[in-house]
Amino acid sequence: MRCMKPMYIQSPENTLASLVHGMRLFDGIEFDIRLSSDNQVVIHHDRTVSVDPLRLSGRSPFVEDWTLDELQEFGFCSFEDLLKHSEILKAVQDEGKVLTVETKRPSLKVKRSGGFFARKKHDLHMGKTMHHAEQLLEKYEIPMESIVHYAFHSRMDKAINYGGVKGPWSSLRPNIRPFGGRRTHRTFALPEFVSNSFNRLKKKHQRNGSPMMPCAIEYLVPPTNRIPIGKAVGLHGKHLETLTKQREGFPVYLWPVKPTVEHAVLNAGLSALTDYSDPDLTWLPSGHARWQQPATLPLDEGQQRLLDATDEANHLSVVSELKKEITPWHEADVSRRRELLSYWKAKWNWQPSVEEMLTQSMTSKSMPWEFVRMIGHRGSGKTQRPVL
Repeated sequence: MRCMKPMYIQSPENTLASLVHGMRLFDGIEFDIRLSSDNQVVIHHDRTVSVDPLRLSGRSPFVEDWTLDELQEFGFCSFEDLLKHSEILKAVQDEGKVLTVETKRPSLKVKRSGGFFARKKHDLHMGKTMHHAEQLLEKYEIPMESIVHYAFHSRMDKAINYGGVKGPWSSLRPNIRPFGGRRTHRTFALPEFVSNSFNRLKKKHQRNGSPMMPCAIEYLVPPTNRIPIGKAVGLHGKHLETLTKQREGFPVYLWPVKPTVEHAVLNAGLSALTDYSDPDLTWLPSGHARWQQPATLPLDEGQQRLLDATDEANHLSVVSELKKEITPWHEADVSRRRELLSYWKAKWNWQPSVEEMLTQSMTSKSMPWEFVRMIGHRGSGKTQRPVL
Protein backbone atom coordinates (compact mmCIF):
# COMPACT_ATOMS: atom_id res chain seq x y z
CA MET A 1 0.00 0.00 0.00
CA ARG A 2 1.43 3.40 -1.02
CA CYS A 3 2.11 5.92 1.74
CA MET A 4 0.35 9.23 1.34
CA LYS A 5 2.62 12.27 1.41
CA PRO A 6 1.65 14.45 4.39
CA MET A 7 -0.12 17.67 3.44
CA TYR A 8 1.87 20.83 4.02
CA ILE A 9 0.63 22.84 7.00
CA GLN A 10 1.98 26.39 7.15
CA SER A 11 3.42 27.55 10.47
CA PRO A 12 2.18 30.86 11.92
CA GLU A 13 4.00 33.87 10.48
CA ASN A 14 7.19 35.17 12.10
CA THR A 15 7.52 32.12 14.36
CA LEU A 16 10.80 30.21 14.44
CA ALA A 17 9.31 27.26 12.56
CA SER A 18 7.96 29.58 9.86
CA LEU A 19 11.25 31.45 9.49
CA VAL A 20 13.37 28.29 9.28
CA HIS A 21 11.06 26.78 6.68
CA GLY A 22 11.16 29.96 4.59
CA MET A 23 14.95 30.01 4.73
CA ARG A 24 15.15 26.36 3.63
CA LEU A 25 12.86 26.93 0.68
CA PHE A 26 13.94 30.34 -0.63
CA ASP A 27 16.97 32.65 -1.02
CA GLY A 28 16.24 34.48 2.22
CA ILE A 29 13.55 35.62 4.60
CA GLU A 30 11.83 38.88 5.52
CA PHE A 31 10.45 39.47 9.01
CA ASP A 32 9.40 42.19 11.45
CA ILE A 33 11.06 43.28 14.69
CA ARG A 34 9.86 45.29 17.68
CA LEU A 35 11.44 46.38 20.95
CA SER A 36 9.93 44.87 24.10
CA SER A 37 9.47 46.78 27.35
CA ASP A 38 12.82 45.40 28.62
CA ASN A 39 14.62 46.55 25.43
CA GLN A 40 14.87 43.13 23.82
CA VAL A 41 14.20 42.42 20.15
CA VAL A 42 11.15 40.29 19.37
CA ILE A 43 9.90 39.17 15.97
CA HIS A 44 6.31 40.37 15.66
CA HIS A 45 4.37 42.24 12.97
CA ASP A 46 1.24 43.78 14.49
CA ARG A 47 1.15 46.72 16.91
CA THR A 48 -0.99 44.65 19.27
CA VAL A 49 -0.01 41.27 20.70
CA SER A 50 -1.47 38.87 18.15
CA VAL A 51 -3.23 36.42 20.46
CA ASP A 52 -6.81 36.01 21.64
CA PRO A 53 -7.48 39.18 23.72
CA LEU A 54 -8.66 37.00 26.61
CA ARG A 55 -5.07 35.77 27.00
CA LEU A 56 -3.91 39.33 27.78
CA SER A 57 -5.75 39.30 31.12
CA GLY A 58 -6.78 42.94 30.79
CA ARG A 59 -3.23 44.23 30.31
CA SER A 60 -2.04 46.59 27.56
CA PRO A 61 -2.64 45.16 24.09
CA PHE A 62 0.56 46.69 22.67
CA VAL A 63 3.70 44.62 22.07
CA GLU A 64 6.06 47.30 23.42
CA ASP A 65 4.39 47.11 26.86
CA TRP A 66 5.37 43.43 27.35
CA THR A 67 8.73 41.89 28.25
CA LEU A 68 10.45 39.47 25.90
CA ASP A 69 9.93 36.56 28.31
CA GLU A 70 6.22 37.28 28.44
CA LEU A 71 5.98 37.44 24.64
CA GLN A 72 7.95 34.20 24.32
CA GLU A 73 5.50 32.52 26.70
CA PHE A 74 2.79 33.27 24.13
CA GLY A 75 5.00 31.57 21.51
CA PHE A 76 6.59 34.55 19.75
CA CYS A 77 10.20 34.32 18.62
CA SER A 78 13.08 36.43 19.85
CA PHE A 79 15.52 37.81 17.27
CA GLU A 80 18.34 36.04 19.12
CA ASP A 81 16.60 32.66 18.91
CA LEU A 82 16.41 33.11 15.15
CA LEU A 83 20.04 34.14 14.74
CA LYS A 84 21.47 31.32 16.83
CA HIS A 85 19.52 28.63 14.98
CA SER A 86 22.05 26.39 13.20
CA GLU A 87 20.19 26.34 9.85
CA ILE A 88 19.81 30.12 9.80
CA LEU A 89 23.48 30.65 10.65
CA LYS A 90 24.64 28.24 7.94
CA ALA A 91 22.34 29.77 5.32
CA VAL A 92 23.46 33.36 5.95
CA GLN A 93 27.10 32.82 6.87
CA ASP A 94 27.98 30.18 4.27
CA GLU A 95 25.33 30.05 1.51
CA GLY A 96 24.79 33.74 0.78
CA LYS A 97 21.15 33.86 1.83
CA VAL A 98 19.79 37.15 3.20
CA LEU A 99 17.85 38.61 6.10
CA THR A 100 15.47 41.45 5.28
CA VAL A 101 14.66 43.06 8.62
CA GLU A 102 11.68 45.38 8.91
CA THR A 103 11.68 47.53 12.03
CA LYS A 104 8.18 48.40 13.24
CA ARG A 105 7.06 51.60 14.93
CA PRO A 106 5.00 51.23 18.12
CA SER A 107 1.42 52.37 18.31
CA LEU A 108 1.10 56.08 19.03
CA LYS A 109 -0.89 55.03 22.10
CA VAL A 110 2.23 53.51 23.66
CA LYS A 111 3.49 56.08 26.20
CA ARG A 112 7.15 55.95 25.24
CA SER A 113 6.32 56.55 21.57
CA GLY A 114 5.69 60.20 22.46
CA GLY A 115 2.35 60.40 20.67
CA PHE A 116 1.57 61.86 17.25
CA PHE A 117 3.84 64.92 17.20
CA ALA A 118 7.00 63.70 18.99
CA ARG A 119 8.94 63.02 15.79
CA LYS A 120 12.34 62.84 17.46
CA LYS A 121 11.06 60.23 19.93
CA HIS A 122 9.83 58.17 17.00
CA ASP A 123 13.27 58.39 15.36
CA LEU A 124 15.05 57.54 18.61
CA HIS A 125 12.86 54.49 19.20
CA MET A 126 13.44 53.20 15.67
CA GLY A 127 17.18 53.80 15.94
CA LYS A 128 17.30 52.07 19.32
CA THR A 129 15.46 49.02 17.94
CA MET A 130 17.87 48.69 15.01
CA HIS A 131 20.86 49.28 17.30
CA HIS A 132 19.84 46.37 19.53
CA ALA A 133 19.25 44.23 16.46
CA GLU A 134 22.72 45.02 15.15
CA GLN A 135 24.30 44.07 18.45
CA LEU A 136 22.82 40.60 17.99
CA LEU A 137 23.84 40.45 14.33
CA GLU A 138 27.44 41.18 15.37
CA LYS A 139 27.28 38.67 18.23
CA TYR A 140 26.36 35.87 15.81
CA GLU A 141 28.78 37.06 13.12
CA ILE A 142 26.11 37.74 10.50
CA PRO A 143 27.72 39.41 7.45
CA MET A 144 26.42 42.97 7.16
CA GLU A 145 26.44 42.53 3.36
CA SER A 146 23.73 39.89 3.79
CA ILE A 147 21.21 41.96 5.74
CA VAL A 148 19.19 45.09 5.10
CA HIS A 149 17.21 47.21 7.56
CA TYR A 150 14.05 48.90 6.37
CA ALA A 151 10.85 50.39 7.73
CA PHE A 152 7.71 52.38 7.02
CA HIS A 153 9.32 55.49 8.46
CA SER A 154 9.68 58.76 6.55
CA ARG A 155 12.70 59.86 8.64
CA MET A 156 14.65 56.65 8.32
CA ASP A 157 17.93 58.54 7.85
CA LYS A 158 17.44 60.24 11.25
CA ALA A 159 16.69 56.92 12.94
CA ILE A 160 19.79 55.34 11.38
CA ASN A 161 21.97 58.16 12.69
CA TYR A 162 20.48 58.12 16.18
CA GLY A 163 20.95 54.35 16.42
CA GLY A 164 24.50 54.35 15.05
CA VAL A 165 23.36 51.71 12.56
CA LYS A 166 26.21 50.35 10.45
CA GLY A 167 24.36 47.97 8.13
CA PRO A 168 22.72 48.81 4.81
CA TRP A 169 19.25 50.31 4.99
CA SER A 170 16.30 51.32 2.88
CA SER A 171 12.81 52.70 3.42
CA LEU A 172 9.35 51.45 2.55
CA ARG A 173 7.19 53.76 0.44
CA PRO A 174 4.47 54.96 0.46
CA ASN A 175 4.77 55.44 4.20
CA ILE A 176 2.28 53.53 6.38
CA ARG A 177 1.40 55.29 9.64
CA PRO A 178 1.37 53.34 12.94
CA PHE A 179 -2.35 53.84 13.54
CA GLY A 180 -5.66 52.83 12.00
CA GLY A 181 -6.46 49.87 9.78
CA ARG A 182 -6.07 48.95 6.12
CA ARG A 183 -8.45 51.64 4.81
CA THR A 184 -6.76 54.37 6.87
CA HIS A 185 -3.34 53.23 5.73
CA ARG A 186 -4.33 53.35 2.06
CA THR A 187 -5.99 56.75 2.41
CA PHE A 188 -2.91 58.35 3.95
CA ALA A 189 -0.55 56.58 1.53
CA LEU A 190 -2.41 57.56 -1.65
CA PRO A 191 -1.01 61.12 -2.08
CA GLU A 192 2.56 59.83 -1.78
CA PHE A 193 1.82 57.00 -4.22
CA VAL A 194 0.36 59.42 -6.77
CA SER A 195 3.24 61.91 -6.53
CA ASN A 196 6.08 59.39 -6.63
CA SER A 197 6.56 57.48 -9.86
CA PHE A 198 8.63 54.31 -9.92
CA ASN A 199 11.55 56.23 -11.41
CA ARG A 200 11.36 59.01 -8.83
CA LEU A 201 11.21 56.46 -6.02
CA LYS A 202 14.26 54.65 -7.40
CA LYS A 203 16.29 57.87 -7.52
CA LYS A 204 15.40 58.63 -3.89
CA HIS A 205 16.73 55.25 -2.81
CA GLN A 206 19.90 55.75 -4.81
CA ARG A 207 20.50 59.16 -3.21
CA ASN A 208 20.06 57.56 0.22
CA GLY A 209 22.73 54.99 -0.64
CA SER A 210 20.28 52.12 -0.25
CA PRO A 211 21.46 48.76 -1.63
CA MET A 212 17.96 47.93 -2.87
CA MET A 213 14.49 49.38 -3.30
CA PRO A 214 11.44 47.77 -1.67
CA CYS A 215 8.49 48.34 -4.00
CA ALA A 216 4.76 47.69 -3.74
CA ILE A 217 3.31 45.46 -6.49
CA GLU A 218 0.79 48.23 -7.25
CA TYR A 219 3.54 50.13 -9.08
CA LEU A 220 3.80 47.38 -11.70
CA VAL A 221 0.37 45.85 -12.28
CA PRO A 222 -2.74 47.39 -13.87
CA PRO A 223 -4.76 49.38 -13.19
CA THR A 224 -2.79 50.85 -10.25
CA ASN A 225 0.47 51.19 -12.23
CA ARG A 226 -1.15 54.07 -14.15
CA ILE A 227 -1.95 56.10 -11.02
CA PRO A 228 1.50 57.59 -10.17
CA ILE A 229 2.42 60.72 -12.14
CA GLY A 230 4.99 59.84 -14.79
CA LYS A 231 5.65 56.96 -17.17
CA ALA A 232 3.93 53.73 -16.21
CA VAL A 233 6.05 50.63 -15.71
CA GLY A 234 5.01 47.00 -15.74
CA LEU A 235 5.92 43.37 -16.25
CA HIS A 236 5.11 42.99 -19.94
CA GLY A 237 5.58 44.70 -23.31
CA LYS A 238 6.42 48.40 -23.49
CA HIS A 239 5.82 48.86 -19.78
CA LEU A 240 8.52 46.24 -19.08
CA GLU A 241 10.88 47.99 -21.51
CA THR A 242 10.28 51.25 -19.62
CA LEU A 243 10.87 49.48 -16.30
CA THR A 244 14.18 47.99 -17.46
CA LYS A 245 15.35 51.31 -18.88
CA GLN A 246 14.39 53.32 -15.78
CA ARG A 247 15.68 50.76 -13.31
CA GLU A 248 19.17 50.58 -14.87
CA GLY A 249 19.73 47.32 -13.02
CA PHE A 250 19.03 48.82 -9.58
CA PRO A 251 17.86 46.00 -7.24
CA VAL A 252 14.11 46.02 -6.59
CA TYR A 253 12.30 43.84 -4.04
CA LEU A 254 8.65 43.57 -4.97
CA TRP A 255 5.87 42.78 -2.46
CA PRO A 256 3.56 40.96 -2.18
CA VAL A 257 4.11 38.69 -5.20
CA LYS A 258 1.40 36.12 -5.92
CA PRO A 259 2.04 32.94 -7.94
CA THR A 260 0.10 34.42 -10.88
CA VAL A 261 2.85 37.00 -11.51
CA GLU A 262 5.83 35.32 -9.87
CA HIS A 263 7.47 34.16 -13.10
CA ALA A 264 6.99 37.55 -14.77
CA VAL A 265 8.51 39.31 -11.75
CA LEU A 266 11.62 37.11 -11.70
CA ASN A 267 11.93 37.27 -15.50
CA ALA A 268 11.93 41.07 -15.25
CA GLY A 269 14.95 40.87 -12.96
CA LEU A 270 13.07 41.77 -9.76
CA SER A 271 13.27 39.94 -6.44
CA ALA A 272 9.98 38.63 -5.08
CA LEU A 273 8.61 38.58 -1.53
CA THR A 274 6.18 35.68 -1.43
CA ASP A 275 3.55 34.38 1.00
CA TYR A 276 3.39 31.02 -0.81
CA SER A 277 5.72 28.50 0.80
CA ASP A 278 4.07 25.16 0.06
CA PRO A 279 6.91 22.91 -1.24
CA ASP A 280 4.32 21.17 -3.42
CA LEU A 281 3.63 24.39 -5.34
CA THR A 282 5.82 23.42 -8.28
CA TRP A 283 3.68 24.63 -11.20
CA LEU A 284 2.60 28.26 -11.42
CA PRO A 285 -0.78 29.52 -12.70
CA SER A 286 1.13 31.40 -15.43
CA GLY A 287 2.06 28.04 -16.99
CA HIS A 288 5.66 27.84 -15.77
CA ALA A 289 7.61 25.53 -13.49
CA ARG A 290 8.50 27.16 -10.20
CA TRP A 291 12.16 27.73 -9.27
CA GLN A 292 12.35 28.70 -5.60
CA GLN A 293 16.02 29.71 -5.30
CA PRO A 294 17.07 31.71 -8.37
CA ALA A 295 20.02 33.30 -6.51
CA THR A 296 21.43 30.47 -4.42
CA LEU A 297 20.68 27.73 -6.99
CA PRO A 298 21.26 29.83 -10.14
CA LEU A 299 20.29 28.78 -13.66
CA ASP A 300 22.39 29.68 -16.68
CA GLU A 301 20.79 30.76 -19.96
CA GLY A 302 20.40 27.22 -21.33
CA GLN A 303 19.00 25.85 -18.09
CA GLN A 304 16.53 28.73 -17.84
CA ARG A 305 15.31 28.07 -21.38
CA LEU A 306 14.87 24.39 -20.55
CA LEU A 307 12.87 25.19 -17.43
CA ASP A 308 10.68 27.74 -19.25
CA ALA A 309 9.98 25.31 -22.09
CA THR A 310 8.83 22.36 -19.97
CA ASP A 311 5.14 21.52 -19.70
CA GLU A 312 3.13 20.63 -16.62
CA ALA A 313 3.28 16.91 -17.30
CA ASN A 314 7.09 16.83 -17.39
CA HIS A 315 8.10 19.71 -15.14
CA LEU A 316 8.81 17.66 -12.01
CA SER A 317 11.40 15.50 -13.78
CA VAL A 318 13.00 18.57 -15.39
CA VAL A 319 13.19 20.39 -12.04
CA SER A 320 14.62 17.28 -10.38
CA GLU A 321 17.33 16.87 -13.02
CA LEU A 322 18.27 20.54 -12.89
CA LYS A 323 18.64 20.43 -9.11
CA LYS A 324 21.01 17.48 -9.47
CA GLU A 325 23.26 19.19 -12.00
CA ILE A 326 23.30 22.77 -10.68
CA THR A 327 26.18 23.91 -8.49
CA PRO A 328 24.99 26.19 -5.69
CA TRP A 329 26.37 29.72 -5.97
CA HIS A 330 28.53 29.40 -2.85
CA GLU A 331 30.24 26.34 -4.37
CA ALA A 332 30.60 27.70 -7.92
CA ASP A 333 34.08 28.41 -9.27
CA VAL A 334 35.22 31.64 -10.93
CA SER A 335 34.39 30.45 -14.43
CA ARG A 336 30.82 29.48 -13.52
CA ARG A 337 30.22 32.74 -11.65
CA ARG A 338 31.57 34.80 -14.54
CA GLU A 339 29.24 32.96 -16.95
CA LEU A 340 26.18 33.63 -14.80
CA LEU A 341 27.05 37.25 -14.11
CA SER A 342 27.61 37.94 -17.82
CA TYR A 343 24.22 36.44 -18.69
CA TRP A 344 22.37 38.40 -16.01
CA LYS A 345 24.13 41.70 -16.67
CA ALA A 346 23.19 41.57 -20.36
CA LYS A 347 19.60 40.50 -19.63
CA TRP A 348 18.82 43.05 -16.92
CA ASN A 349 21.09 45.97 -17.74
CA TRP A 350 23.10 45.77 -14.51
CA GLN A 351 25.44 48.74 -14.09
CA PRO A 352 28.41 47.24 -12.18
CA SER A 353 30.90 45.41 -14.40
CA VAL A 354 31.12 41.63 -14.34
CA GLU A 355 34.60 41.86 -12.88
CA GLU A 356 33.44 44.20 -10.08
CA MET A 357 30.66 41.84 -9.06
CA LEU A 358 32.92 38.82 -9.46
CA THR A 359 35.53 40.35 -7.18
CA GLN A 360 32.87 41.22 -4.60
CA SER A 361 31.43 37.71 -4.66
CA MET A 362 34.84 36.04 -4.37
CA THR A 363 36.03 38.17 -1.44
CA SER A 364 32.92 37.58 0.70
CA LYS A 365 30.32 34.87 1.10
CA SER A 366 27.51 37.31 0.39
CA MET A 367 26.05 38.02 -3.05
CA PRO A 368 25.63 41.37 -4.83
CA TRP A 369 22.22 42.91 -4.14
CA GLU A 370 21.57 42.90 -7.90
CA PHE A 371 20.92 39.15 -7.69
CA VAL A 372 17.30 38.14 -8.30
CA ARG A 373 15.97 36.42 -5.20
CA MET A 374 12.90 34.71 -3.83
CA ILE A 375 12.26 35.89 -0.27
CA GLY A 376 9.90 34.26 2.22
CA HIS A 377 7.61 37.01 3.56
CA ARG A 378 7.40 36.76 7.36
CA GLY A 379 9.20 33.45 6.92
CA SER A 380 6.67 31.15 5.31
CA GLY A 381 4.05 33.78 4.53
CA LYS A 382 1.39 35.91 6.14
CA THR A 383 -1.18 34.05 8.26
CA GLN A 384 -4.56 34.81 9.83
CA ARG A 385 -5.20 36.75 13.04
CA PRO A 386 -4.63 36.10 15.81
CA VAL A 387 -1.26 34.62 14.84
CA LEU A 388 -1.03 32.48 18.00
